[in-house]
Amino acid sequence: MTTDFQTAREALGARLRELRTEAGLEGKDLAARLGWQTSKVSRLQNGKQTPTRDDLSAWARALERPDIEAELHGLLAGLDMKQRNRSWRKQLAGGHRGRQEIAVRQTETTSLIRGLEVSRIPGLFQTPEYARVIFDANADFRGIPPTTDDAVEKRMRRQEALYDPEKSFRFLVCEAALYHQPCPNDVMAEQLDRLYNLVGQRRIELGIIPFGAQLRRTAPHAFWIYDRRLVIVETISEELWLTGDEDLALYERAWEWLAESAEYGAPARRLIGRARGSLDLS
Repeated sequence: MTTDFQTAREALGARLRELRTEAGLEGKDLAARLGWQTSKVSRLQNGKQTPTRDDLSAWARALERPDIEAELHGLLAGLDMKQRNRSWRKQLAGGHRGRQEIAVRQTETTSLIRGLEVSRIPGLFQTPEYARVIFDANADFRGIPPTTDDAVEKRMRRQEALYDPEKSFRFLVCEAALYHQPCPNDVMAEQLDRLYNLVGQRRIELGIIPFGAQLRRTAPHAFWIYDRRLVIVETISEELWLTGDEDLALYERAWEWLAESAEYGAPARRLIGRARGSLDLS
């Protein structure tokens, strides 16, 4: 079974390979610059060996890319999946791209993703322009490099999983997320159109929790459940990776209770359509 640690290590390896390729170097050429065996370069790129901070610093210097050293160190800091609290400051030190690569790998190794979003559209359902605004705003808020183009590309690549017949997606979105606008009206209209068209698609269950719904439990914050092995919760300062049986059971119960109050199918489309109709597109 692929572990969360291994998934993150493979994501880091993929980024190392990508940087080497962008520099126009073969593995043996980079190994010669570093004074390493070619096999070490291969192991790091394929996620077979955990690099040290010094390894990553040397990699950046050998590629004459000191600008990516902080990003690589941030990815390394996130490797220990036993650590529940994962600082955004460390993870995003070099921008969003590395964290999005981890998201791609997590999705690739998961059969069922369940999620709740309270105030924004889930990343798996975002349009490129909506995602761009989200990434730009977050980079400005955190004072990190605006690696938006790369982050959007990774997010769109992650969405290819929506068409994988081996995967299923069950998401709950609070109606407030249909009205909260982090973007211009025309971008929001396009985003709501995409959400409308996703309702009822095979392998995608999308429920909207309407204003005024009777709830057995209120929605405290967004969270995503990956199979029955991992829950990811985002806070302003950090990301929580929860793998304990009690945590998993608790978040599954929260998701199931909230799902009871959601609207699906035609009623969900009506809620989305009503939000779109409220936009001033003149």
